[in-house]
Amino acid sequence: MTRIVENISLALEKLFLLNGVKIEDPMKIIDAHCHYGSGDGLNGPWDTRASIQKYLGWADEAGIGQTVLFAPFHSHYAEANRKVGEMVKKNPRRFFGFAFVNAEKDSGRVFSMIKHAVQLYGFKGIKVHRHDAHISREICEVAQAFRLPVLYDVMGKVESVELLATEFPKVNFIIPHLGSFADDWRVQLAFIPLLRRHKNVYTDTSGIRRFDLLEMAIQEGGAHKVLFGSDGPWLHPGVELEKVFALKLSLADEKKILHGNFLRLISKVRKRPMNLGNLTSLSRRKALQ
Repeated sequence: MTRIVENISLALEKLFLLNGVKIEDPMKIIDAHCHYGSGDGLNGPWDTRASIQKYLGWADEAGIGQTVLFAPFHSHYAEANRKVGEMVKKNPRRFFGFAFVNAEKDSGRVFSMIKHAVQLYGFKGIKVHRHDAHISREICEVAQAFRLPVLYDVMGKVESVELLATEFPKVNFIIPHLGSFADDWRVQLAFIPLLRRHKNVYTDTSGIRRFDLLEMAIQEGGAHKVLFGSDGPWLHPGVELEKVFALKLSLADEKKILHGNFLRLISKVRKRPMNLGNLTSLSRRKALQ
């Protein structure tokens, strides 16, 4: 009976949203994966421009009320993060910010970059992409000091997640796309057991084409390990959101994916870092300057 009531409630919420009818307590939806700003690579959309003008219209139509923003690929992430920070600071009720860092180019200054992003712009996480460089111990230590979740695109190298999860059990890692935006079935299948094995490993729904694997991730890892994300502005957030609704989950599990898990992951973010003595020597020197 409880499940029937939940399904009826969810159906009514979606019906109201589709017809533009405001309700007192609509489902809160947070898109935990969207790029914003200009890149400087000019190799493709991913490092040229991420305009969110159309995205915002699509998100509004889909009932997405808040979005996590981070830069596209850039050769100077401090500059790119500033652009994101300005947008977040201008619209703090609409946007959250994650600071993008390059493990190689930003080596030795990760602490100062993250401190600036958290304290000036209120950023809630760190974004890392293996396209730039493999994630570093420095980044993980800084994330731990500020209690920030790390969104790390491993580009198929899911075996590294085992090491990250065990070396840094106090850091929450969000591995988007089930580990492969390239739709590598073998990689995604190998990643799913990590959701169950490690309490600090999460994923998001962005760009996942194989619906059966998304179902499997929730069945094995649990709805508490999955975040809704679109990989906007290039992927339509409304289309990506429909995958979540198509799972036909309980209302409680839907709420976890659509906002609860993200809010829980950022709930312990600290503006003042802890345990600076655990940082690497180079990061520690920078932190204490």
